[in-house]
Order: sequence, then structure tokens, then C-alpha cells
Amino acid sequence: MYRQLVQERTLTKSMQRLFLALDLPEALKTRLKALCVGLAGARWITHAQMHLTLRFIGDVDAAQQAALQTGLATIRATPFKMALQGIGQFPPKGNPRVIWAGIQADDKLYTLQNRIEQIITGIGFEPADHTFSPHITLARFKIPPSTANVQHYMALHQSFKTDAFEVTQFILFSSHLTTSGPIYRTEGLFPLI
Repeated sequence: MYRQLVQERTLTKSMQRLFLALDLPEALKTRLKALCVGLAGARWITHAQMHLTLRFIGDVDAAQQAALQTGLATIRATPFKMALQGIGQFPPKGNPRVIWAGIQADDKLYTLQNRIEQIITGIGFEPADHTFSPHITLARFKIPPSTANVQHYMALHQSFKTDAFEVTQFILFSSHLTTSGPIYRTEGLFPLI
């Protein structure tokens, strides 16, 4: 029993929780941070946690991570422009579990995400369990706020819009869960050419 517990702990330590994302310019994160107020019970995302998730992968071992890095390096996609526009919630109706900022981008974003998905599933990972819906998470709720408060927040920020910025790379991040929230570390940079 003790040996099994030690082996499980060793295995857990050698695994990394990974996801692929687009980072945002610092000035944009500052603008988003200004939206992170005004809803009781919200767990607002920190400045360092703001990104556009392209694909959550989950726990992987060193061999899987090496295969991912090799496969992702083969992706050829052109840079593209992207802007943030509007505020929304998941689920779209009823009590929100997530408040998000919307994305405005052309098909190149979806092409990139599709190529990433092909690489990941080609390595042997399960396909994504939901359709890609690009957004920047701003807040999460354990207990949703009142409908009136959400409607007020949405009305106040619905016109949120940023200038377009150029996306020139995607990033493989590891996520280390702590009691004060996740800490992200860059594991690989993949330029768009």
C-alpha cells in the first residue's frame, strides 16, 4: 500500500497539466482588468491569467509532452489580427458560471485551432469535448449573482471593444494549481509564419 502511494505521488509529480493559448498584449490585459469589478461572488481572473485558450490538454507525462512539442512545431499558419468585443456569459441563458470578453477574428484563428486539434488527436489524445468558442474568461462563480446584477453588469460593459492586435505565436503553457489560483508557465513558443 505504501509503495503504491509513493508511486502515485511520483507519477503525479512527473505529469504536467498543459494547455495551448494565445497571450494578450499587456495594455489589453490592463483594459480587461478594469472590467473585473462589480459582481458579488465573482472570482476574477488575475492579470497574469488572461489569455485565449486554444485547447486544454490536461495531464501529460514527459514523453507525451515531447511528442506534443514536436508535433506543434510542424504547424504552419499565418499571423492574423484579432480584437476583443463585447461581454457575455456561459451558459448563455440563466445563471452565469463564467463571464467573458468576446473575440473578433477572421477564419485564420479557427484554422490555427483546427490544426492544433489535428496534431493533438494525431498524437493520441482524445478529441476536444466541446466546440471551440473563443473568449477571454474574466470571472467564474460558484454561486451565481442575482439576475439583476448580471443584467446591469452586461449593460454597463456591452460596448467594450479594443483595437485589433497582431497574433504572431501560440504558446504551450503548464498550469500549476495552488490554493490562491493557477500559476502558468511557458513550456513552448510556436511562431506563426
